[in-house]
Amino acid sequence: MRTGGQLIVESLEANGVERIFCVPGESYLAVLDALHDSPIETIVCRQEGGAAMMADCHGRLTGRPGICFVTRGPGATNASAGIHIARQDSIPLILFIGQVASHAKEREAFQEIDYRAFYGPIVKWATEIEDAARIPEIVTRAFSVATSGRPGPVVISLPEDMLTSMADAPSALPFTPVETWPGDAELAELEKLLAGASRPIAILGGTRWSEAAVANFQRISETWSLPVGVQFRRQMLFDHLHQNYVGDVGIGINPKLSAYIKQSDLVLLVGGRFGEMPSSDYTLLKSPYPDQKLVHVHPDSSELGRVYRPTLAINASPSAFAEAFATRKPTNTQVWAEQTKELHENYLEWSTPPETGPGAVQMGPIITYLASVLPEDAILTNGAGNYATWVHRFHRFRGYGTQGAPASGSMGYGTPAAVAAKALYPDRMVVAFAGDGCFMMNGQEFATAVQYALPIIVIIVNNGIYGTIRMHQEREYPGRVVATNLNNPDFAALARAYGGHGETVEKTADFAPAFERARDSGKPGIIEIRLDPEAITPTRTMTDIREKR
Repeated sequence: MRTGGQLIVESLEANGVERIFCVPGESYLAVLDALHDSPIETIVCRQEGGAAMMADCHGRLTGRPGICFVTRGPGATNASAGIHIARQDSIPLILFIGQVASHAKEREAFQEIDYRAFYGPIVKWATEIEDAARIPEIVTRAFSVATSGRPGPVVISLPEDMLTSMADAPSALPFTPVETWPGDAELAELEKLLAGASRPIAILGGTRWSEAAVANFQRISETWSLPVGVQFRRQMLFDHLHQNYVGDVGIGINPKLSAYIKQSDLVLLVGGRFGEMPSSDYTLLKSPYPDQKLVHVHPDSSELGRVYRPTLAINASPSAFAEAFATRKPTNTQVWAEQTKELHENYLEWSTPPETGPGAVQMGPIITYLASVLPEDAILTNGAGNYATWVHRFHRFRGYGTQGAPASGSMGYGTPAAVAAKALYPDRMVVAFAGDGCFMMNGQEFATAVQYALPIIVIIVNNGIYGTIRMHQEREYPGRVVATNLNNPDFAALARAYGGHGETVEKTADFAPAFERARDSGKPGIIEIRLDPEAITPTRTMTDIREKR
């Protein structure tokens, strides 16, 4: 006989969980008590949104569900920001929510919410455990649901009295991963389509990749001389300096790459849904009938044909597909090999940072410097904002497991993601990028980094505005500024107040020594870059946008 709280923890242990992220609450004290005697590491966070984003980043980098615990009501609603990211980005995550006791349900008791109704539209499965004896069954099922097909979040509500009740339940067994393999007929048809193509391209996205899968697809690209692009914020799926890499297919796409995709006669889309952002609002591939022949590889059959009608649909995970197709070889020399070379050269030109711009701080030389000092396995995280352009366009990712960034476009992600990444890989350098607005949304998780001695470096690009919104505002309503100015703290002083290391950069030459001091301090660090708001994009100033130049 064990309590429901003990059964929850035992089920997590059985499924290989080594770390959870939480904000404590009285609604699940029985689980916290069981964690006291468990080898599972418990990281306590400062806000439930940050905790859920940490769980998301853990799932993003490992492919195994990130685990988050929050309390009822406000705790559960705060966590929804991270759950929405996991849904849109196809990340495996399990959120456990303490719930009111059974006798009080459906009375709008203190902090009561119907979590099936609240979370149902944005998760793969929302449920409530009413009988503690069923905990091993339901928790193991949650792992299966979160990881199979198109991965995503699962929410489990835990009534307080259920967690303290005693139950005779079987010992939990780990879930059985479900792989979806391509058939020989589909692979043979893909070979025929490639043999008849003159302007093909492969675009990689989604999840259910691995280091081995990325290596297998690199071999595929070499065997077939395929040009390879990656979807928005999936840059870690292909080595950017590989001769066949052609660029990021996302916001602000290279116009030369955009033109090539539109004129392509065969698109091999592997793993991704190719939604609004990577498709440039469904113009690169027209929905529902693309101009190009489309081979869509996806682990969830319900995604195949949902937005685009494919010429060939292959229901397989990216890992299984890459392993299977890596053994196939063309029968003749590929006519597009020179095009692939030209596209890679276009990418190198497009991804070379500019050296000049308005103001005393130039972001181009800073990005160039970081490229020279960051190890190839450094993990970069960020949220959303114009500052992120400097990372996504100009940083050249080299390997799998080096990026934590929300394709959903959520602000506030970078700092909590960096905490999770450093907890997962303590020997690797982890650098978070944030705007001043972005940082203030979950910047309190810097305190979590200090508490657990996780020496992340947070680079805050501070221009005193909500930059992306101001950019759109100036374009649509020139000179009519409302609700986009920000009054910020001294971020370097804030870092020191938390117990970390703080630096302020007011001219370009200050950055390199500031970074070195932050890196060598052994503490979590914040480097505040005070950027002129005129430097709103790498190529256009705020005045250019306002005056429509």
